Amino acid sequence: MDFTFTEEQIAFRDSISRFLMREAAPELLREVWETDQGRSPDLRAKIVEQGLFSLSVPEAEGGMGLGDIDWALLTQELGYYAIPDSTADTGYLAAAMLAALPEGHPMRAEWLPRVADGSCRIAIGHPVNPWVADAKLADLLLLPNVVEGGIELHAVPRKDVDITSVESIDASRRLASVSWKPAAATLAADAAAGALIWAETLDRGALNVSGQLIGLAQRMLDLAVDYAAQRKQFGKPIGAFQAVKHHLADVVTKIEFAKPVLYRAVVALANNEPHRGLLTSHAKLVCADAAWTAARKSIQVHGAMGYTWEVDLQMFMKRAWVMDAAWGDRGYHKARMADALLSGQVPTGPAASFFN
Repeated sequence: MDFTFTEEQIAFRDSISRFLMREAAPELLREVWETDQGRSPDLRAKIVEQGLFSLSVPEAEGGMGLGDIDWALLTQELGYYAIPDSTADTGYLAAAMLAALPEGHPMRAEWLPRVADGSCRIAIGHPVNPWVADAKLADLLLLPNVVEGGIELHAVPRKDVDITSVESIDASRRLASVSWKPAAATLAADAAAGALIWAETLDRGALNVSGQLIGLAQRMLDLAVDYAAQRKQFGKPIGAFQAVKHHLADVVTKIEFAKPVLYRAVVALANNEPHRGLLTSHAKLVCADAAWTAARKSIQVHGAMGYTWEVDLQMFMKRAWVMDAAWGDRGYHKARMADALLSGQVPTGPAASFFN
C-alpha cells in the first residue's frame, strides 16, 4: 500500500504550517484563551482565507471537494499549533455530515456554502462524546436523537438549545452539556440514514483527533529537544546525557510507528472499507499512546516547571490529555477492536497487516 502524499498535499500542509507558525504562537494563544470566549475572530478570519473551511465542501456548494486523505496531514498541523476544536469540527466533520445529505436537501443547501466561506461555526454532539465542544459559540449544532431503528440527525439552531458550560483542564477547550428537544423542523436525516452518517462521523472524528494527537506529540517532543539543548547541568546541556536521549528517542519511536497506522485508517475511511472501524480504533489508540508518552517524557525533561502556565509545554500536554478521551476513550476503542477481532470476520496475522 502506498502512503505517499502528493506534492500538492505536502505543499498545502507546509503553507498551513508556515501560516500557523506566524499567526498562532503560544503567547498569542494564551491571550486568546484568557478571554471569556476563548476564541479569536481575527485568527479565524485568517484561517478562512487559507481555505481550510472549504476543503471538504463539495464544489457545487462553493468548496474544493477534497476528502479524508487531504485532512490526514492538516489535522497534525492543527494539533501541533493547538488550534481550537471548531476549526476541524466545522470545516471537516460538519462539512462531511452535511455533504452526506441528498443533493437539494434544504439544510445542505443552506449551510454548506456558509461553511465554505467561513461565516458559520458548527458544533457536533455525537453520542460517544458526553460534552459538546464549542457549543456556546456555534450557529448550528448537529445533534443525535436515538430512536428505534437508528439515530436521527438533527440540525438545531443555537437559539433552540440550552447550554451549560463545563470546565476543562485545557484552556483551549470550550465544552458544554446540551439540552434540547427534537422537532420535525430540525430533522435532517431519519433513523436509518442518520445511523450511517453518525457511524461515519465517529470514525472521522476519531481520526481527526488522532491526527491532532500526533501533532501534539511532535510539538511536545520539539519543545523537549529545545529545552534539553539549552538547560545545563554539570557544565553541559542535559541533552548530552544518555538518560535524556533515551526519553526523547522513545517519543520519536512512538510517533513514527503511529503515523502509518493513522494513514492506513484514513485510507480505509476514504474508501469505505468494511473493517474501517477496527483500523480507526487502532489508530486512535496508538496516536493517543504517542501523545501520552510525549507528555510524560517531556515533563520529565522539563522538570516540575513544565506544569506552570508560563511554560509552553503545559499548553500542549493538557490538550493531549483531554483529547485522549474525545471521540471515544481508550476503553471504548479497545472494546471496539476486541469485538472486531474476536468476531472471526477479520483476517489476522502478518499477511493481513494491510488487508484490503
